[in-house]
Amino acid sequence: MEKGMGADMAAGMGAGAGSGLCAGRVVVVTGAGRGLGRAHALAFAAEGARLVVNDLGVGLDGALAPDSPAAQVVEEIRALGGEAVAHGGDIATTDGAASLVATALDTFGRLDTLVNNAGFLRDRMLVNLDEDDWDAVMRVHLKGHFLPLKHAAAHWRAEAKAGRTPSARVVNTSSGAGLLGSVGQGNYSAAKAGIVGLTLVAAAEMGRYGVQVNAVAPAARTRMTEATFAGAMAAPEDGFDAMAPENVSPVVVWLGSSTSDGVTGRVFEAEAGRITVMEGWRPGPTADKAARWTPTEAGEAARELLGRAEAPGAVYGSG
Repeated sequence: MEKGMGADMAAGMGAGAGSGLCAGRVVVVTGAGRGLGRAHALAFAAEGARLVVNDLGVGLDGALAPDSPAAQVVEEIRALGGEAVAHGGDIATTDGAASLVATALDTFGRLDTLVNNAGFLRDRMLVNLDEDDWDAVMRVHLKGHFLPLKHAAAHWRAEAKAGRTPSARVVNTSSGAGLLGSVGQGNYSAAKAGIVGLTLVAAAEMGRYGVQVNAVAPAARTRMTEATFAGAMAAPEDGFDAMAPENVSPVVVWLGSSTSDGVTGRVFEAEAGRITVMEGWRPGPTADKAARWTPTEAGEAARELLGRAEAPGAVYGSG
């Protein structure tokens, strides 16, 4: 295990910790002050990684909170023998995203893994959804993925062109809402679907530079989901806590490690003790007239094709 990571870390991080899967790697996690991001940061630290813990410290609606929790997570990691530094910049701005990457390079001399996790909710039914609420959610989720990815990718491309091809990893955070839709979350669902598209493009573009890009669609208890799905997210009095955010972190850590070599452009759903490889849009039943259809013919063909197609997944909250 990397210097500075000892038995105290393994004991403090829970069962299965301390194998050194990420020893020597430098990992950036956005939105890491609470919930899933915090769980990911602690799990990476338990496997020997050095962390940049980013969190702006905002409320569920994106409003600034008095104190960022990033420093608290850093102290947790350091108290257990790990190495970490806090970053409180706004990663949905060019300056904030650039400083995020610079913090890793200036503090630890390298960057190996980027976990894009930051986000918040402003839920409304579409007819009640204000433009500002649409823009705010798109900004933090979609732009907040794009800008850190852009600056990290530029660094890794430069490394590859200098003959130092990295074993770099990006793990983006989508959602079941982005894959299936979620009633009352039009802005969030659209942003999370966009993250899947961004993941696929980044994986295709960055593979030549030694960068693998994947996404996870987690289901876990966080500040966001506790309010929206309170009943399903409640912690049990005893036994396995299926909705604990720590259940999602193992697959994120593996994807962020060098041992995930060859895995890129994939989306994994992670919930409780279950990991699922999601299979997205692909051609289904097809009809080809080899000429232009009339609208009536197109409709008849479409109905016949739908009769042979698989039914779509249920939209969350649709009843």
